[in-house]
Amino acid sequence: MGGRKGMRAENPRAVWDYCRCCLFMAPRIRWRWAPLGFLARSPSAVSFLLGSLAASGLVAGAFFWLVISSSRRSDPTLVGCRPDSEGSWSVGVYYGKSPFSLSPIELHGSSNANNSAWPIANPVLTCASPSRAGYPSNFVADPFLYVQDSVLYLFFESKGTTTMKGDIGVARSFDQGGTWEFLGIALEEDWHLSYPFVFSYQNQIYMMPEGNKKGELRLYRAVNFPLKWALEKVLIRKPLIDASLIQYEGHYWLFASDFTRFGIEKNAELEIWYSSSPLGPWKQHPKNPIYRVDKSLGARNGGRPFIYEGSLYRLGQDCGGTYGRRIQIYKVEKLNREEFKEVPVKLGIEEPKKGRNAWNGIRYHHLDTQQLPSGNWIAVMDGDRVPSGDSTTRFLLGCTFTLLLLSLIMSIGFFVGAVNCCVTSSRRNESSWLRTRPHVNLRARRYLAGMNRYGSSIRARVNPKTCSGKVVLSFLVLVGMAFACTSVHFLLGGNGAEEAYMFGGQYSQFTMVTMTYEARIWNLKLYVKHYSRCESVREIVVVWNKGKPPSEEEFDSVVPVRIRVEELNSLNNRFKVDPLIKTRAVLELDDDIMMACDDIEKGFRVWRENPDRLVGFYPRLVDGSPLQYRNERYARGENGYNAILTGAAFMDSEYAFKRYGSQEAMEGRALVNQFFNCEDLLMNFLYSNASSERTVEYVHPAWAIDTSKLSTAAISRNTQVHYDIRTNCLSKFSALYGALPSKWEFASRADGWDR
Repeated sequence: MGGRKGMRAENPRAVWDYCRCCLFMAPRIRWRWAPLGFLARSPSAVSFLLGSLAASGLVAGAFFWLVISSSRRSDPTLVGCRPDSEGSWSVGVYYGKSPFSLSPIELHGSSNANNSAWPIANPVLTCASPSRAGYPSNFVADPFLYVQDSVLYLFFESKGTTTMKGDIGVARSFDQGGTWEFLGIALEEDWHLSYPFVFSYQNQIYMMPEGNKKGELRLYRAVNFPLKWALEKVLIRKPLIDASLIQYEGHYWLFASDFTRFGIEKNAELEIWYSSSPLGPWKQHPKNPIYRVDKSLGARNGGRPFIYEGSLYRLGQDCGGTYGRRIQIYKVEKLNREEFKEVPVKLGIEEPKKGRNAWNGIRYHHLDTQQLPSGNWIAVMDGDRVPSGDSTTRFLLGCTFTLLLLSLIMSIGFFVGAVNCCVTSSRRNESSWLRTRPHVNLRARRYLAGMNRYGSSIRARVNPKTCSGKVVLSFLVLVGMAFACTSVHFLLGGNGAEEAYMFGGQYSQFTMVTMTYEARIWNLKLYVKHYSRCESVREIVVVWNKGKPPSEEEFDSVVPVRIRVEELNSLNNRFKVDPLIKTRAVLELDDDIMMACDDIEKGFRVWRENPDRLVGFYPRLVDGSPLQYRNERYARGENGYNAILTGAAFMDSEYAFKRYGSQEAMEGRALVNQFFNCEDLLMNFLYSNASSERTVEYVHPAWAIDTSKLSTAAISRNTQVHYDIRTNCLSKFSALYGALPSKWEFASRADGWDR
């Protein structure tokens, strides 16, 4: 506030007078955008300014279309699952021989053929489940299991979209957690509820949810399990958070946190209470609070304590950096009415490696693990792909860059002279307040005059007609384009994740298969690094046709990479039966094709809807007499296609590979070896020959880059020769396997993915 005479910060009256002057003078300030006289004198400056605006808009639009729109996720039929400052939590299932050897459900081969989940993949429960049942929810979190014979019940926090508070939902599973049926809201109060700790005691089922906004820890009893509960009693009249209890060495122990204590950092405090019964009365441990430490050290509870091989283990939350960043586990070495000691141990769950593309890639903060009657262990864990407060941060950043863009445009306007600022000299319309304070009026006029002088001085130096002026202004335009793209990214780009698409209430995974040889190793490394981060990719299989194969350690991959070395250099190797593939879905994708993970996920969703078809990204229309091979432009012109290039297509590995390797396809495979081409066309004919129904489906990628254009290592680099060979293949395949079906039109899907 200092620096100008009479306007120092120690003179608050002058500051106030100046602010009031600005308010009163605002109607009298005229921002002149390219007055007619200036248009006649310097139209190039105005043209430059308008061109800058247009360029920024075009670049922002292109950025949105190429980058943002390819990862936008919307389901207009779903009420719920809205962006939330607390996150987008969901729930996954894990299995293991012990609570320290847990692995996700997708690694155990669980499947559901009814919705093409081969295998079922985490998360198994999301906000979509309660939302589609009529209980709009932004996220589900804090899962607790209750095992009743062979039936699993899952209780969890469901944050209401309209009320913005947590209620306790419940779901049921008859297949060990593979599929869940949402039953409804089990408990709802006027205040926020979460952390539904469910347990049994003396043939009764109880729930002890967190409700610290009420200021007390309440216990509810099941009146009609699992949907009807009644208040049993108030256990402790304190606003305890994430209370967990367990019976150990003759007492019931309750671990909880009270963040209302003076001087306590949130998520950094832990208390212990003990009793002879879970119904109380409860007594405080004499050393409370047991913890008053850094919030990254797991003081806040992160799930149900458990006993394994005679030892007690407590789960805590690492809240460093963001709330609920990781689960930590502690082995309790000493617990009695006078002492408490625990030490950290390894959790045993592999860290997610796909970042925001994984459902729990950024944080996971709650785990409930229990032993099943079979002796194996099951666990439910929540996870999130965004940090706490992410949506608010993105909105604020987007608004900030929008303001910066507007300021920059205004500055360019001053520089090129398309914007001017002046104050009228007439005193007839001045307010009485200004007339009685001429010093304030004069100060404002001097300030505005100074702005014009500075603008004139800058315009003299930054002349659009000079070389240096053009360089400076071009730089400012580039900065404006960067601001525009950044603003679009934060305001419209979502959480930055390229997520999997749910089908039938479940997720699944697929295996990527690509075929290459030593001359294309640089392509392959780029390919593996990019696609291994896609959420639904489980494994990448490299069919190595020629040369010395690389080692799997050479690749920057977050999924397993398997090099399958072939003895014969043949394109037929692409479709060889591979018993080591663990997924039903396979994406055959050439190593020189790069596209967004979101487009890959769309293709996988479409294939799961139609697992009996070839679903791909490059359509072709095979017609004419004789048949002629043409590019996609021809198919677009005829508004239809009847073939999909399998160098970028999903298929049923079991069906497709067996059919390609069958006796029936032997002559076709011989032609593929003869021409060293046409293996994808052969697969189309084999599919068509086996079914009278539709056999191909097209998905339009937002963008795709053919990196073979940057290299000489491609069999199709001579396009005309390549097309002639394929035309020859068509005549021979049609003689062997019959004609391909008539065309299917583009843009026939309701979601528009085939436009």
